[in-house]
Amino acid sequence: MKVLVIGSGGREHALCWKLSYNPGVDAVIAAPGNGGTAQVARNVAVKDSDIQGLMALAKAEGVGLVVAGPEAPLVAGIADACAAAGIPCFGPDAFAARLEGSKAFAKTVMREAGVPTAPFGVFADVGEARAYVRAHGAPLVVKADGLAAGKGVVVARTVDEALEALDDMMVKKSFGEAGAAVVVEDALQGEEASFLAFCDGEQFALLPSAQDHKAAWEGDTGPNTGGMGAYSPAPVLPQDKYAETAELCIRPILRRMAELGHPFKGVLYAGLMFTKDGPMVLEYNVRFGDPECQPLLMRLDGDLLQIMLACAEGRLAPDMVRVRQQTALCVVVAAPGYPGSYPKGMAIHGLAEADALPGVKVFQAGTAVKDGGIVTSGGRVLGVTALGDTLAEAKARAYEAVGKVGFEGAFFRRDIGDKGIARSRAKGV
Repeated sequence: MKVLVIGSGGREHALCWKLSYNPGVDAVIAAPGNGGTAQVARNVAVKDSDIQGLMALAKAEGVGLVVAGPEAPLVAGIADACAAAGIPCFGPDAFAARLEGSKAFAKTVMREAGVPTAPFGVFADVGEARAYVRAHGAPLVVKADGLAAGKGVVVARTVDEALEALDDMMVKKSFGEAGAAVVVEDALQGEEASFLAFCDGEQFALLPSAQDHKAAWEGDTGPNTGGMGAYSPAPVLPQDKYAETAELCIRPILRRMAELGHPFKGVLYAGLMFTKDGPMVLEYNVRFGDPECQPLLMRLDGDLLQIMLACAEGRLAPDMVRVRQQTALCVVVAAPGYPGSYPKGMAIHGLAEADALPGVKVFQAGTAVKDGGIVTSGGRVLGVTALGDTLAEAKARAYEAVGKVGFEGAFFRRDIGDKGIARSRAKGV
């Protein structure tokens, strides 16, 4: 079977890498792919936003499964187009993809489904939003309603910061039409975790917990990014709490989407905040997180091709998803200036040396092939990922590998996993 993986990030390299080792996969095609996917798949220069082009490619190649990596093609309807063409697609239809494509839609569905989440208001008028902020007080979280590449969220600690965020999104249009409407919600306090589940519209199979690191710099300081590293499992959400947590944030959403006539198929990602009152849902994504995908796939022992087909065809069984008991940790190596403007085209060295270390895989994100070598082409460039019997061991291996790779001005956080290590030590684990 040929598999088409849509996207060009570290998540897509991880997906292509995992699928390429599957005996049931004859070939993996990446559209448009990157320098890493070129090593395990065939890159085809079709943008992930070009639904017509992607469908023409899938039909011409006789693709047996389409895997949508990022959210944009799902929101644009790639799963609907695949359904019309009779091609299985791993990912929800455009209506269900609004769980990520529209923050207002997601919050409304959460409320209807009884999912615990922060109190909120939805506003399309900036005057009404300002009045709400002044009356409600801070701290608040201001979110652009639409897709903003993971960056349309501002945690405002003061009323002035919230008002400035509203002006940026709704008046200055910093995120384009994504900010035409906003969600303003109470800021929750606690530790975050990511909880993902494979879904076939009715049944689900849980992946282990993970924790992302959104801030650019150590100590969770600096500007928000797409993610500077992740690890799995996250001690804040231990395995003995998975089933209970799934009843709070996974099953109710599957039930509600089915009631709305659009059963959710693919990966449902719940971003959780563990507060003093228990877990609360911050957001839903409708695809694998990046960089959470990298450590999760390093741990996955099940047959990814069969899991994805079962999700698409409505025959998922929980025992299909098996994971290694080891821990995995990913450190993102970024270009200078990220998440702002950054240079491109810098030669990357040490990839083979890092990959040769035991239990290590370097996933490429913002890379391209040039003159037979690998150069930078994005802000988040590499996701250096390692397995270990403990979180501390996985961290040590990952950072040893990070020391082998580099490019001009490269930077990374040095504290990925520290919160999990501290929590484990506090429990005597």
